[in-house]
Amino acid sequence: MTTTNGTITSASKTEYVYVAAGDINGLLRGKRIPFNQMDKAQAGGIRLPLSILGVDIWGADVIESSQCNGDIDAIARPTGRAAYPLLNTSAASSLLPVWLYTEDNEPYYGDARHVLDYISKKFKALGLTPVMATELEFYLVDYTEGETPKPPIRPKSGLRLNKTSILSINDLLQFDEFLDEVYAQCEKLDIPVDAALAENGCGQFEINLLHVDDPLKAADDAILFKQVVKAVAARRKLTATFMAKPFGLQSGNGFHVHCSLLDKDGNNVFDDGSAEGSDILRHAVAGLLKTMSDCTLLFAPHVNSYRRFAPGTLAPNNVSWGYENRTAAVRIPGGDPRARRIEHRVSGADANPYLVCSAVLAGMLYGIENKLEAPDPINSITYNEEDLKTLPLDWLSAIRQFENSDVIDALFPSEMIELLIAVKKQEAMRFAQQVTNLEYLTYLQDV
Repeated sequence: MTTTNGTITSASKTEYVYVAAGDINGLLRGKRIPFNQMDKAQAGGIRLPLSILGVDIWGADVIESSQCNGDIDAIARPTGRAAYPLLNTSAASSLLPVWLYTEDNEPYYGDARHVLDYISKKFKALGLTPVMATELEFYLVDYTEGETPKPPIRPKSGLRLNKTSILSINDLLQFDEFLDEVYAQCEKLDIPVDAALAENGCGQFEINLLHVDDPLKAADDAILFKQVVKAVAARRKLTATFMAKPFGLQSGNGFHVHCSLLDKDGNNVFDDGSAEGSDILRHAVAGLLKTMSDCTLLFAPHVNSYRRFAPGTLAPNNVSWGYENRTAAVRIPGGDPRARRIEHRVSGADANPYLVCSAVLAGMLYGIENKLEAPDPINSITYNEEDLKTLPLDWLSAIRQFENSDVIDALFPSEMIELLIAVKKQEAMRFAQQVTNLEYLTYLQDV
């Protein structure tokens, strides 16, 4: 398959193009068009309803957001990312990433990619360039709908995985063909994959993406990476899941974000030659801590997300920071001072990468602009610190805190705030109306 300036040529014999934007949950939505309409799509001639970005996790309309304006169309403009070939389609197909603009050619801030662009430009105005990298964890599972997912069978031994084995080389070797194809597909899509490791859960892996000096590309890479992992797993009759906590007694899936800032000369402003880092680093940390609780809904957007916040699992549940401390919400990795950076460890892998990166950058900016002072770093196990403020540890509390926050109003465009609140309230209502089998087993006969 060949491309020219991001456009797939007819020589590729592509039959269909999927024109897709990411919704508020980070799921791709759009339409399929014949390949002969590719030029039209590249020119921004495809239209999509604004409402598709504000549907709930099941794809149902949220009435407050979809019908108040007559469910109007938007202009779908290419993001600049090349259309890429899709795996597992019956006819040769590609996907063209787009983002949505209003009829007046203005960014629609219900589109999370525009939100990240909006915040990134604030750094540009200060002469700073964010450099970001992401780490995504996922499980490979055998899954049949309606049944509990099981660990996968080792491709080479034919035996099912039956234990946790963090950083196991044997597990990496057993699944090397899966990893090889993920890396090969990522190379085709300009996704800068780095190290892969077997994580703490049974069948859990982590693949790191390299730092890039464009937050939009970093988030685009994370979105596309998840698509690649799922597609490659499906070719092997497996399911790849980025659920925050697919198994109650095993590790959750995290989404860690690393970030540093470069000045106009390309210097890392977090580096002052010391092991502690610069004043601007501590201002950025202070801003992240100040905004963290109010932003929790962006880091943990689903009911399952809150199962991950369990003490002792290296998933932080309090507002904390420290040097080389993986129990803290914000960690400052060691190493060469020239690479001094912040690692934000709160988010689950189920979150929308555009909103997670937006929240991390917005928190840093809030601290830098207001010259906030960070508290003393914690270099012990943060779960044992009784004086730390905890994050909202359930979904409804996080929704309420996000909705009632003046800080959120100051950080993000109103369209995104209103849309996310409406979507999450509708999702929460549906979950609240479900009576689980455990409730029947517990209460039906005995109370």
